[in-house]
Amino acid sequence: MKLTETERERISDIILKIQSVQASLDYVGKSKIPQREEVDACLKRVDRSFRESLGYLRSEGKENRS
Repeated sequence: MKLTETERERISDIILKIQSVQASLDYVGKSKIPQREEVDACLKRVDRSFRESLGYLRSEGKENRS
């Protein structure tokens, strides 16, 4: 389904916020955050999902038909 311009802007803002969180976490010791690996993986999945919705990345489940 096609996103409206407002929806695209909101998702773009979310992506920037996720990037900010990821960068901030780099300054916190990994042992100081419980389940840090899971947090990192979750942020990565969410970032990828939003980028796919904007068309920046291909969906992982789709085949390359070129």
